[in-house]
Amino acid sequence: MKIVLAYSGGLDTSVLLSWIKEKYNAEMIAFCADIGQEEELTGLKQKALKTGASKIYIDDLQEEFARDFIFPMMQAGAVYESQYFLGTSIARPLIAKRMIEIARKEKADAIGHGATGKGNDQVRFELTTAALAPDLQIIAPWRDAEFRAEFPGRAEMIQYCADKKIPVEASSKKPYSMDRNLLHISFEAGILEDPWLDASAPEHRAMYKLSVAPEDAPNKSEYVTLDFVQGNCVAVNGKKLNPLGVMKTLNKLGGKHGVGRVDLVENRYVGMKSRGVYETPGGAILHFAHRQIETLTMDREVMHLRDSLIPKYGELVYYGYWYAPERLALQALVTESQKHVTGTVRVKLYKGNIICAGRKSPVSLYNPHIATMEADPTKAYNQDDATGFIRLNGLRLRVAAQVHGAKKRK
Repeated sequence: MKIVLAYSGGLDTSVLLSWIKEKYNAEMIAFCADIGQEEELTGLKQKALKTGASKIYIDDLQEEFARDFIFPMMQAGAVYESQYFLGTSIARPLIAKRMIEIARKEKADAIGHGATGKGNDQVRFELTTAALAPDLQIIAPWRDAEFRAEFPGRAEMIQYCADKKIPVEASSKKPYSMDRNLLHISFEAGILEDPWLDASAPEHRAMYKLSVAPEDAPNKSEYVTLDFVQGNCVAVNGKKLNPLGVMKTLNKLGGKHGVGRVDLVENRYVGMKSRGVYETPGGAILHFAHRQIETLTMDREVMHLRDSLIPKYGELVYYGYWYAPERLALQALVTESQKHVTGTVRVKLYKGNIICAGRKSPVSLYNPHIATMEADPTKAYNQDDATGFIRLNGLRLRVAAQVHGAKKRK
């Protein structure tokens, strides 16, 4: 049997690689997607081979991640439950897609992952597999009673690695878990399971990796311009950039000024509530600026229609339905809605805040001559027309008031 395993080199996946290999007498191929986690990839190849992998793929998917996943999601204005920028969620379909490609190339029988039975990631990996490679078997040890009995805690996993001479650096107590990529870094579990704990308190500042605390940000604000073409940012501060360059540049600018931090309790797809702390500095700026250029260039009814679908789009990404037909259909509508979302937005970054400092567009639908409170030189709007407009729209209200008022008088 040949199995492709999503592998990070940490304690969990190191144990998984060895344990799965023994249980299934399988050839193990490790796969790690480079989607912006940076230093975590150091020494990964040697570690995987020492742990029992016959081969390891470490693929740089950052450009694809930014272009084909982050940017389309940003065009949709997607957030989950009005707060979460979906940083972990949007990465999983890309990782699963590449795992499937490797499985096909290596003629593997199955893919494996280390997502727990309590989390969302198991769903995301496996729904992607269902959509793209329904014939592949899924190996999910955390849903295996035998595995859970052998490893009820981290101490047993650390001892297992010591016995097998598996090279890992781990302590028996972990204050929280982290997941990092180009769009964000998330923190959950451990001490963060107490929703009353103040994650912004000085004693927890060392936890954050991508941004400074707003209190420690520069005392002087900084202006940043973003140029958009058809809903995609193509330049920052006048410098043309590809999507990957945009994300890297905005992450640095946002992190410098402490923007994009979110502390929330969210509803997992599997049914429970979970507390998470997120840093999304570049994504927060991009999301905000994109909305600003939309206000200038999008037709009202198109905007309202697209906005009504944001909660659904966010759910589809969060739940793992990136390759589902309904997400693809929504994306087609989003793409159509972005045809004229072109122009420049200027934002001001200051101590955790993103403030709009101007927007302009060659296809702006805003006409100051029509909107002015002074005389309208274009004669495009006759204020007398509003009388009939209001009267017609108020007809149902007047009829209802007459009917129900008459009943009350009786």
